[in-house]
Amino acid sequence: MKPLKFIVIIPARYASTRFPAKPLALLGGKPVIERVYEQVKGVVERVVVATDDERIYQAVEAFGGEVVMTSTEHRSGTDRCWEAYQKVGQQYDVVINVQGDEPFIAHSQLRAIMACFEDEATDIATLVKPFAEEDGLAALENPNSPKVVLDAASRAIYFSRSVIPYLRGVERSEWLKEHTFYKHIGMYAFRADVLREITALPQSTLEKAESLEQLRWLENGYKIGVGISDVETVGIDTPEDLERAEEFLKTRKG
Repeated sequence: MKPLKFIVIIPARYASTRFPAKPLALLGGKPVIERVYEQVKGVVERVVVATDDERIYQAVEAFGGEVVMTSTEHRSGTDRCWEAYQKVGQQYDVVINVQGDEPFIAHSQLRAIMACFEDEATDIATLVKPFAEEDGLAALENPNSPKVVLDAASRAIYFSRSVIPYLRGVERSEWLKEHTFYKHIGMYAFRADVLREITALPQSTLEKAESLEQLRWLENGYKIGVGISDVETVGIDTPEDLERAEEFLKTRKG
């Protein structure tokens, strides 16, 4: 089988309810979006930022990155990725969608998601991290941290904001000790033709119920391969997260 050609697309919006202008916020003296770009560039040769704002466009050009302007009307980063992919002017086998607020994404995580496509049956790939016992029950039950159940071939069976599976006959306080639960890490990769197809799909029943777009893909029969990572990253959703990221950056440098 010939080697697959990968491209990373980083969707970056200016508007954010919890943290406006987040991609341009400074982390260790550099914009967050530049930190993400640098991390990814070390693994995949072609990296493109997809934005809907002139300020982000100019910032990416200023640090020498590749950037394309996309519509302000997209409902998701997946839709933005597809428009950006159409504009890059070159064919790739797999499009990796990296969140623009993950400045510490690890090279091992990128390689894990890329490795999922060694299975020709994989349409889409994503990542999970096992919950550790020390994370505690509150982390497991947090609805903002979706859980994933895998089959024997490490493909996703279901994603949920609820704790899955339910351990019948086991005290909840013992669940993390008795079973390996998987936390979803929101990075995706798509075969290029699959990316085109899924952006044309209407919202599904399960997607609306859980507000998780990956359920639309499962409901429509796409096979989602899952890479397992033990790396804990520091995503940035709020100004408080940026402060934590600054501390993490200092620790990492040290």
